[in-house]
Amino acid sequence: MKSDLPETDCDSLPVTPLKTVAIVGRTNVGKSTLFNCLTGRKKAIVHNRPGVTRDRREGTATLFDLKFNLIDTAGLEETGDLAQAMWEQTEVAIEQADILLYVIDSVLGITPQDKKLAAFLHKKNKPVYLLANKAESKSSKEGFAEGYALGLGEPIKISAEHRLGLDVLYQNLKQHITASPTLKLSRRQLKKLEEKKAAEALKDENADNATGKLSDKDKEDKVIKIAIVGRPNVGKSTLVNRLLGQNRMLTGPQAGVTRDSISIPWTYGGRKIELVDTAGLRRSSKIDDSVEKLAAADTKRSAFTAQVVILVLDADAVLEKQDLTIASQVISEGRALIIAVNKWDAAKDKKESLQRLSDKLQTSLRQVRGIPALTISALTGAGLDDMMKTVFKIYEKWNKRVPTSPLNRWLESAVERHPTPLAKNGRRIPMKYITQVKSRPPSFVIFSSNPSELPESYFRYLINGIRDKFDLDGVPLRLTVRKPKNPYATDDKK
Repeated sequence: MKSDLPETDCDSLPVTPLKTVAIVGRTNVGKSTLFNCLTGRKKAIVHNRPGVTRDRREGTATLFDLKFNLIDTAGLEETGDLAQAMWEQTEVAIEQADILLYVIDSVLGITPQDKKLAAFLHKKNKPVYLLANKAESKSSKEGFAEGYALGLGEPIKISAEHRLGLDVLYQNLKQHITASPTLKLSRRQLKKLEEKKAAEALKDENADNATGKLSDKDKEDKVIKIAIVGRPNVGKSTLVNRLLGQNRMLTGPQAGVTRDSISIPWTYGGRKIELVDTAGLRRSSKIDDSVEKLAAADTKRSAFTAQVVILVLDADAVLEKQDLTIASQVISEGRALIIAVNKWDAAKDKKESLQRLSDKLQTSLRQVRGIPALTISALTGAGLDDMMKTVFKIYEKWNKRVPTSPLNRWLESAVERHPTPLAKNGRRIPMKYITQVKSRPPSFVIFSSNPSELPESYFRYLINGIRDKFDLDGVPLRLTVRKPKNPYATDDKK
């Protein structure tokens, strides 16, 4: 049967750089709500309190058949310790953007801050579209009319929360943004292209399974998502800035500067990376602020969807209770964990800090043996190259697949060295065979006709044996012992 697909596929479609659109405006006008609306995900924290967004956030947006890069920015504030730093981040976004979406509150009307920002944007030789947000309200007419005074043309009535007015915004943006060729394909064609790519991905995975290692192509193409987590004010944003070589994230002596989890594309040593800076995590019982609760939930979401999580500690407060809680949650989610002891250059008692770290790892994080722990200084850059080498090494282990034959040879020798305990019937608990069912993290199943009587001590012996034999120290490892299905069993009721 002849395929109804076009001659070209996704790989050969013409690739043109995406246009960049920045959302600007004063605080609490709905910029982050619009960002979430256009990107299709609740990536930015939204709250009715002014000034929640501080760093600029980037994502890929889709509006009907238009596709573009979108930047959410901090609101314009007159005063405050971080006001200047926030404005500098917004200026960077304005310079990077090809198109600007200037959002005003059509309920509250125009303020002196709106006029100040409009005067600034007039000096930029870029398309600016004035969006009168919250237009669903009956009291929005007066504020909408005031928008004309800004001299940026006719305001566009929108409601980011209710997705109103996006058709008018589309008509304006399509003058500058070329429609995505892939979005013009029919649903059937897109489905076939997706199936083709899925088959190719499965083929690559099977090739990796034979060797137990990532192919060179995967190393080049796969994006490693790295989340930087930790308690407030341990230097997470400073670490991200040092790695990127620019002041991308706001930093300051006060705790809680970062609120959103900010994802940043990056390349290190030829490897593609998605670097995620997160808000600091405090004990849940100490959080009574609604914005901080949203930030904490956003941090956990970012950590639990990353491949590698770097837990940043303060050198003078190593692995305190909250650090251990974060580490345990990361491990239970199956993420690869690295511990980075920051501010090492200023540590008061380095020997005591190292001893405390070693003791805590052995006593409180026993579920994963050999978690990598390094000392760094985000301020000076000391130890960061070693940290990134460790990231790649632990990522390889986390992705590792072990072929079935060597696994079963290992199991046979392991049982010979230490026979399984006796079951209630007086016979040894049989270990029939083992196989790896998945990676990320490495997960194994041993089949036994009597798994329920296997003691915890022998279970740990098997896990440690797998770690030793197949070099899987430092990553979460899942092992299940279960009964094989009876091929003669039937579900038919008699």
